[in-house]
Amino acid sequence: MSAPTSDRCPAYSAFFGVMGATAAMVFSALGAAYGTAKSGCGISAMAVMKPEFIMKSVIPVVMAGIIAIYGLVVAVLIAGGIEKDGYSLYKSFHHLGAGLSVGLSGLAAGFAIGIVGDAGVRGTAQQPRLYVGMILILIFAEVLGLYGLIVSLILTTRPGNSVC
Repeated sequence: MSAPTSDRCPAYSAFFGVMGATAAMVFSALGAAYGTAKSGCGISAMAVMKPEFIMKSVIPVVMAGIIAIYGLVVAVLIAGGIEKDGYSLYKSFHHLGAGLSVGLSGLAAGFAIGIVGDAGVRGTAQQPRLYVGMILILIFAEVLGLYGLIVSLILTTRPGNSVC
């Protein structure tokens, strides 16, 4: 016996989809902002000693900005999938999970990029051979956000039970 239509597609189901889009954008932007600010502080401190390394040291800031793009992409996909009629709880929970996945992994990646970027550019000013190691660690930190993006895309594009 199937559930009645109102049980599968209640009026409040869109709330969970909207919260998924919000979580995707807010948490990934928080991670990107922290990574940018923390790395920027390191770049400023490093530029006092070695101003010629400024452009070389902007990479952590760029990588932190990419985290926000991941959240933006998922938020747009979720927002495009929210329907006024026929939006099931099943689909809305997928959208909430997708938003939380990219958002929270973006937050974690942004924190990692900020901390590594700050210490890495300061260390590179004292020992230029640290630069390659810093870039490798930054790549591993960025991949954390990419994992969340992949899971979010799978959850967002999964065909939902939209029959109401």
